[in-house]
Amino acid sequence: MTTVLITGTNRGVGLALTRLYAAEGAEVIACCRDPASADALKELTAASNGRVRIMQLDVAEEASITSLKHELGDQPIDIVINNAGMSDPSARSPDRIDTEIWMKTLRINALGPMLVAYALRDNLRRGSEKKLAAISSNFGSTSSAGGGSYAYRASKAALNNGMRGLSRDWACDGILVAILHPGWVRTAMGGGEVAAVSAEESAHGLSRRIAELTPANSGSFKDYRGSPIRW
Repeated sequence: MTTVLITGTNRGVGLALTRLYAAEGAEVIACCRDPASADALKELTAASNGRVRIMQLDVAEEASITSLKHELGDQPIDIVINNAGMSDPSARSPDRIDTEIWMKTLRINALGPMLVAYALRDNLRRGSEKKLAAISSNFGSTSSAGGGSYAYRASKAALNNGMRGLSRDWACDGILVAILHPGWVRTAMGGGEVAAVSAEESAHGLSRRIAELTPANSGSFKDYRGSPIRW
């Protein structure tokens, strides 16, 4: 049975990915910051016949990541999907910089996924698929960057760079890395009701891109449909 660990599973794309992988028969380790308030995730877990397990994880806190690793021990994990992230509307203005929001955004979107990857590196080594995916954004493309949302854009560009590096440095372990844009998704963090892509459609596309990972395309930057994105 495939074992998949996903961060940020309480809603949106993370919840949709959890549903999808569980429906396909995978064992899903569903990580979220506050399991007690994750009602939809708890309902999914209750109906999953034991395939979904909720674990607490705050990617902004290194101690929380260490605790997750301690609980998992040496359990093999086939796929790790770094989905947890943030986008603060108050940081989207091109007219001001909020230092605290910048640092928080970088901590959660760029550093957090790297720390999770390093914490679970041995678990991935023990897995059969050895796949690490980062849910990024086309806002992380430097060559096509627009204005505003500077903290978010910078955090995703940093995430892309870090994951690209891991795809090269961890190739000796057989670990494959996907850097994926989920599309403009109808989620609370994304485009709300006006966005073009449902969380379910995005999740299906993302899972297909992860399934297609090979040494030849490891470290590439694509959207959920498989179209390459410029760095």
